[in-house]
Amino acid sequence: MENIKHCFVNVRGLNLHYAEIGTGPIVVFLHGFPEIWYSWRHQMTAVSGAGFRAIAPDFRGYGLSQPAPEPEKTTFKDMVDDLVVMLDLLEINKVVLVGKDFGAKVVYHFALVHPKRVAAVATLGVPFVVPPDPHAFRASHPKGFYVMRFREVGRAEKDFARFDVKTVIKKIYIMFTASELQVASEDQEIMDLVDASSPLPAWFTEEDLQVYAELYEKSGFETALQIPYRKWLEGYGVDELKIEAPGLLIMGEKDYALKFAGFDDYITSGMVKKNVPDLEIVFIPQGNHFVQEQLPNEVNSILIKFLNKHASTY
Repeated sequence: MENIKHCFVNVRGLNLHYAEIGTGPIVVFLHGFPEIWYSWRHQMTAVSGAGFRAIAPDFRGYGLSQPAPEPEKTTFKDMVDDLVVMLDLLEINKVVLVGKDFGAKVVYHFALVHPKRVAAVATLGVPFVVPPDPHAFRASHPKGFYVMRFREVGRAEKDFARFDVKTVIKKIYIMFTASELQVASEDQEIMDLVDASSPLPAWFTEEDLQVYAELYEKSGFETALQIPYRKWLEGYGVDELKIEAPGLLIMGEKDYALKFAGFDDYITSGMVKKNVPDLEIVFIPQGNHFVQEQLPNEVNSILIKFLNKHASTY
């Protein structure tokens, strides 16, 4: 961790932060929510030791990166365009992209729009998905499902505001570690699903929680609720939804995301390969939604093997 450098670059008028370590072929790690660059700490040190240069940005409005003047207008396309400009400023032409949670959508969006700049793609917790019809998505999930609640402008803000930032992050980490969907009853808010006195997962320390809390105290949750929840159904902006780059999907078998309507069958049946033909799928038996932090050695081994396979292509 002490060898990880922290840098800032002005991207499209915003001061964006990225962490980096190592030299060699470049691997860019894209976080999800409630994560930040720090969620890749184990992978960054491992891949740098294997001969790669690891770069992990904080998306705009996350961690140490500046938010847009109007966060409520931020889109997934902004995240992709920010990454393009960042790579250009760093004089990086081609990369392997690794994304977790909503970072997976940025990975695939980038790969569709800028295919020549991508040597390979890897995602954790979320496969490639064609954005569903909003009505169909609502109809296929419980009314109190956390995604629905977070999509309601103002409701999640009011829910979060009842607690300090550290408690909000703690509750979300505990909640998303579960293997079932997070669904609130009519008289509950999402934050009520976890008691604040509940212990942290064994693999997530108080020191880790403090890092996240300090960075979310700085950034707030405005962009985090906009991206992904209020823009999750945004399209990719291209007609041909086929990823030509080699792909890797790592899923924890205990990941609650597998309980999303149709997700498990979509992956295990191989239907996901319709849009990502050259896709390797790896399930980690005890893995949860934070598998890269929970079981870093297993994830690092799988990821480095994949990177070594494709390092010569860029």
